[in-house]
Parts: sequence; C-alpha cells; structure tokens
Amino acid sequence: MKQSLIVDYLSCSLFKVLSFFTSFLPLNFNLFWGRRLGDLIYFFDKKHRRIASANIRYAFRGRLGAGSCLKVTRQAYRAFGQNLIEISVLGRINNQYLEKYIHIENREFADLAFKRGKGVIFVGVHGGNWELSNIICANLGVPFTLFVRDQGLPRLNELLNSYRLKLGAKIFHKNAGVRQLIEVLRNNQAIGMTIDQGGKAGQIVKFFGKEASMAMGAVKLALKYDCAIVPVFYARLRGPHTKVILDQVYTVSRSADPENDVRENLQKLINIYEKYIRKYPREYLWSYKIWKYGREKDILILSDSKTGHLRQSEAVARLIDEKYKSNGFKTNIFIKEVKFRSEITKLIFNLVKAFGFLGYALPKGSRDEFLSLKPDVVISTGSSVSAVNYLLSRESGAKSICLMKPGAGSLAKFDLTIIPQHDRPEGRGFGPARKKNVVVTEGALNLIEAGYLKEKSQRLEQSGLLRGELLKPCIGLLIGGTAKGFSIKPDIIEALCREIKKSARDLNASILISTSRRTPFEIEARIKKEFTGYPSCNLLVIANENNNPDVAGGIFGLSDIIISSPDSISMISEAVSAKKYVVVFKNDFVSEKHKLFLKVYQEKKYIYLKQIDELSKSLNDIWHNRPQVNFTDDNSKVAEALNKIL
Repeated sequence: MKQSLIVDYLSCSLFKVLSFFTSFLPLNFNLFWGRRLGDLIYFFDKKHRRIASANIRYAFRGRLGAGSCLKVTRQAYRAFGQNLIEISVLGRINNQYLEKYIHIENREFADLAFKRGKGVIFVGVHGGNWELSNIICANLGVPFTLFVRDQGLPRLNELLNSYRLKLGAKIFHKNAGVRQLIEVLRNNQAIGMTIDQGGKAGQIVKFFGKEASMAMGAVKLALKYDCAIVPVFYARLRGPHTKVILDQVYTVSRSADPENDVRENLQKLINIYEKYIRKYPREYLWSYKIWKYGREKDILILSDSKTGHLRQSEAVARLIDEKYKSNGFKTNIFIKEVKFRSEITKLIFNLVKAFGFLGYALPKGSRDEFLSLKPDVVISTGSSVSAVNYLLSRESGAKSICLMKPGAGSLAKFDLTIIPQHDRPEGRGFGPARKKNVVVTEGALNLIEAGYLKEKSQRLEQSGLLRGELLKPCIGLLIGGTAKGFSIKPDIIEALCREIKKSARDLNASILISTSRRTPFEIEARIKKEFTGYPSCNLLVIANENNNPDVAGGIFGLSDIIISSPDSISMISEAVSAKKYVVVFKNDFVSEKHKLFLKVYQEKKYIYLKQIDELSKSLNDIWHNRPQVNFTDDNSKVAEALNKIL
C-alpha cells in the first residue's frame, strides 16, 4: 500500500513537471522528443517489443516481410511516445487547437446517428491518442459522456479527470453501475467505448484470421436499446495534425439467436477496424497478447527431415493436443522443415546460437515464412534445429519444447527439454538432470498407442501387401541399416534368416518383414532371396522399393513377438510401446549411446537382448512361458511436465 502511494505521488508530480515544460515549448518540438521517448521505450522494453513485433508479423503475413514488420514495430513505439507527450499538453488544448490540428472525416455520420433519437455509441480500438480522442468526441458539438476506469493511482487519476472536465468531457465512472449509462442513451446522448481487448470475459471473434477476445459491451447495449454505433479511428497525419475517421452509422442486425447476434455484429465491427489497422498499422497498440484468449492453439513442429526425430516431435504434439482439447481448445498442428542457407551456415549458426538470428541462418523466403507464424508452442527434436526453436519461440512468445540434446549450456533457454537417458543428461555440460524444465526419458517418445496400432493394422490389411491368413504367433522382423557407428554384415543376416525360419517352423508362426530406407542393397538382396515365396512369410516389404507409411505400425499391431536390429532407438522404443514381446539381436558394431540404451531397456525387462544363435530358443521360451510384458511410462512423465508449462 505504501509503495502504491509513493508511485501515485511520484507519477502525479512527474506529470505536472512535464506538463509545465511542454506547455511552453512548440508542439512539433514536443512531438520530436515524444518520438525519441518511443525509441527509448523500444530499446529497453524487450518483452513487449517482441510481443508487438510477433503480432505485426502475423497480422501482415504475406503482405510485409520481416524487415518491414520490424520497421512498423518501431514506428508504433514512436507513435506511442508521441501520444504520451501529447497527454502532457492537454491543458493547452482549446477550440482553436482543435480547428487547426484535428481533421474530421465524414462528420455528417455523427448527425445522422443522433437523428435516430436512441443514443449513439462511438466505438474505437486501442489506437491513436486515446486521451486526445476523448476531448475530440467531447467537442464534436454533440452531447458526449466519457466513461472512465479508475487506474489505482488516485492523484494521477484526479489530475487527468480535471483536464478532461476542463476540455468539455463529461465524466462517468464505470464502477458506478450501468443505470446512468442507460439514462445517457435514453436521452439521445453519446458515449465512448472500445471493442478490442475483451480479456477472459470477452467474445471470441476472428481478428486477422485468428481467434481473439473482444469487448462486447457496446454491441450488447446496441442490441438491447437500439442505439446507433459509429466506428471511429484516429490517424496522425504529420506532427500534431490528426485525422478522425467516422466510418459509418452502424445499426446492429438481429436474429432469433441473441448470442449469435453479439458475435456476428462484433465480428463485422472488428472487420471494419482491420481495414484501418492495415492502412495505419503504426497507430495500433500491438504490445499486448492479442490472441491470448482465443480457443485455437497452434502447435509448430520444426523438422530436420529425419523421420525418427519427426515422430518424437509428433508424439509430444499429440500429448499437447490432448491437453488443450481437454480444456476446450481447438488445435492446429503444423510441420515445417528447416532448411539452412548452407551446411557451413548451419554449423556456425548452431555454434553461436546464443547470439544468432534467423535472418543469418535461413534463406529470406524461409525466414519470412517462419516469422509470419504465430505458434503457441514450438517443438523440435535434435540439436541441429534447437537454435531455430529457441529464437523463433522467443520472437513469437511461444512455449519452446526441445527433445534430445539441444547443446551444452542450452537447457535454460527452453520451457521444457526432454532428454533420453542414453544422451547422458547428467554430464557434458548439462548440469543437474533434474532441473524443473528437464524431463529424462528412458527411450524415444513415439506415437504408439492402442488406437494408432488398430488404425495401422487395418490399413495394412487393406493394402493388399499381406499374403495369406496370419497364424499365431505372428513374428515381426524389422531390419535397420547403416548408421553412425553401426553396420550389418551379410553373414549376420544369413544367420538371422536361419533362426527366423527355424522359429516359424517350431511355432507354426507367420512372419512379417520390413527393411528400412537405410538398409544396404546387399542386405535387401539377401532378405529377398531368403523370404520371397517362403510359405510362412506373409509380408515382405523392402522400404527402398515400397515405403508404405502403414507397414511399421501395422507390423507392431499384428505381431505377437517383434524382432528388431539394434541400430534404431526410435524403432525399438516404438516396439516396446506397442506392449509386445521385443527381442533385439546383438551386434558388436553399435555406438556407446546405443549400448547404454539397450542396457537400460534390458535391465528394465522391456526387451530381450540376445545373440543371433539364441533367437529361435528365446522365441520358443517366450511364447510358451508368456512372461509379463513390460513397457515404459515416458509419455506420462512428459504429460505431467506439460501440465506445468501450458
């Protein structure tokens, strides 16, 4: 309380001192320093500057490039600075000032509105000099009442109200109730109200193509008391010269649905203001979260073109989608591939990500496309696109979620970082792995769940790729290929084929096989030779010949036992998430990261890690003994973390 009194006293004193000096100085000189004040605020107010810039980029997407939007942002701050200085000269405004500097366009609309005899609501948005606009309305030669909201600083409030009264405005406090407001309209007088910034209690309509909350008080009054609405917009021409645009005499339309009437009429009025904001963008107050209360949420996935990484990002997007929908939101998920100017640019950009900017890293067209988006959440997987995630989410005010290692010293930059245990989050510069914004998973996140498996299984069955009737058990075989630190030798595949055939004979089982796009040609040739036409093989898909998107998911869904090569952490994680028996055959040519991953999964009994010559015996034991199927709970961990940041 004491602090508020001090702020109130200092604010009031500062305003009086400023008013004293500006009252003696030429108007253009005052406005010059107003623009410099705007520059100063622009420089120091980084948070709201980013909000304003992101809003402008989204509103003018496809019309203005990133550079032009940045210029508009600065112009808006300069206009704001001029407005602040102009408030300090309210005391010197008189009729001569208004006649000289205020130019009213379509003045006749005010007279036409009053001829209806049911009161007039001059509506506006938060743009132009709102204090000057009140005085202009009060001096239009029509009865006008200004409704003000006390701002919690009584001394400053009282001083501003004294200027308003002196210059012709009638003051009515909003907290006094609506009875006097209704009386004003019944006496065919005018009131001034804004229709943007509706907050939690506002009406959701489209604003520049995206849902935003708008104030519905003016429309509700017009619907109930049949008063006219006159949309007003203020645009500074040069120096103190200001144009006041009266757009039309708007009469509300009605139907049998009152709620729809509010929404439809408010939408029409907002469309009018979009036209003027596009023409005079510097006049609008962009520095608030315009679309915060909309019921639509946009989720952006940044792709590095790696399928496994994309699936992990999609898994997080699905969890976010479920979270938003449970709270009544609609969601839109976008996938954008990140393409750098060059590999050298990519390397430099990721090395100096703390000081980087998107204009350096991305081609101009790509940069403008990314910056024109207004996502609520940005998701990326892998270190190569983590810097883009950080910068884009910062510039758009979005939540940032990064999967896998984003790079040393980068954890704090993201709202949530999801790191698998095999990436050793406790070391390599990451600091404590249990930071509030870090979730450590056991494997790779994925999309596998009951509904997904059912859908993929049905699609695979309808694809025409399956041959004959499937027997129980059904053995799924997924073969990867050459990767960093990993390769499959032909003799290993030859031994693997022998073991799979033996198991199929012993168990009277069906076999479903798919290779990867990374599988070497000689390995593909060996598998085709061994299983083409083989009686127990109901499915043989060579991914480089037929990359059907339903094959892997279909095999997970239709198989009882899944055999996987050890090279793909994503593939093994998906197989485990399918809640099937998973057997991974050993190979000495795997990286240390893969070895750690396989060790953890084996210790948790998610997989059976076996030598190839042990496969047929292992499959027999599993099928006859039917041990408990164990699987990870990574999705629940991530979902819990998402609840804290969304």
